[in-house]
Amino acid sequence: MLVSDFDFELPPALIAERPAVPREAAKLLLHAGGIDPRTLTVADLPGLLQPNDLLVFNDTKVIPARLYGRRERDPEVRVEALLLKPIGERRWTAMAKPAKRLKPGDRVLFDGGLVVEALGREDDQIVLRFDRDDAEVLTALETAGAMPLPPYIVAQRKADAQDRTDYQTVFAEKTGAIAAPTAGLHFTPALIETLKRQGIGFARVTLHVGAGTFLPVKVDRVADHKMHAEWGEVTDGTVAAIRAAKEKGGRVIAIGTTSLRLLESAARDGTLKPFRGDTDIFITPGFRFHVADGLMTNFHLPKSTLLMLVAAFVGLQEQRTIYAHAVEKGFRFYSYGDTSLLFRQAGKK
Repeated sequence: MLVSDFDFELPPALIAERPAVPREAAKLLLHAGGIDPRTLTVADLPGLLQPNDLLVFNDTKVIPARLYGRRERDPEVRVEALLLKPIGERRWTAMAKPAKRLKPGDRVLFDGGLVVEALGREDDQIVLRFDRDDAEVLTALETAGAMPLPPYIVAQRKADAQDRTDYQTVFAEKTGAIAAPTAGLHFTPALIETLKRQGIGFARVTLHVGAGTFLPVKVDRVADHKMHAEWGEVTDGTVAAIRAAKEKGGRVIAIGTTSLRLLESAARDGTLKPFRGDTDIFITPGFRFHVADGLMTNFHLPKSTLLMLVAAFVGLQEQRTIYAHAVEKGFRFYSYGDTSLLFRQAGKK
């Protein structure tokens, strides 16, 4: 299977730079096996679910991980860094621009008084050592850092104060992501209460979305792509909630591709179990699903691993039909865009 099999034409005008207001006003595309795609809104979601259905959210919290500064020995050189994760001894991996002009030993003075020393490179990332410990870095980022909006938004504008709310889900609790689990952005406390009154269950997983979400697929064959590992956890309580929902005839609906990837990582041998650790699961057409019956997800970039996941979930031809409908009906794409609710055909694994 070729990466080009997952290409499509997207008018630039359909790329969202801000979310819908209110969040429930976003369009929702409904697709289930055997029916044509329907155009609804997120506010219609309660009417699309059934008592005993279980929604599984990702409760990761996005770090304001983008920093701007200057190289100390040459202040004319501006530096932009996207922190990825701490790796011990005050060191963090990062993506930086201009990375090639940062030599080992160079110091960078970032906004907010954060100072780092460049230590070298690891693959496509740079290693930075801070002048303070990780807890102090996280505290400083709350004022010095910017929300790590995706590159296609940053190319048009910098993150601002509004993004600190817009780019964080109402479920966000566990700090560690550098990108939001964007399907969860459509939920508000009022919508959640409506769903709970209807008998819809809620469960949580944690997947700290990492560098892979920003990186393009650079190979021609899908099988040659290597996924970056991300840390996640599925607790005993979530496993029990999923089993209980299925025993009652409810459907398990992953809210976002991150939730789905983690659930299927925890069930790689066919049985869902508690999970804690790194996963580099790569879901492509032909994958055998064990947990998720439904998937709520935004609309993804052409030739991306997330688009391949959608094709695996509903079928490649169905994915193409869904995306053609979304373009025709003017759905807004990507992180701040509209969303979809997709169901696998009964009996399809």
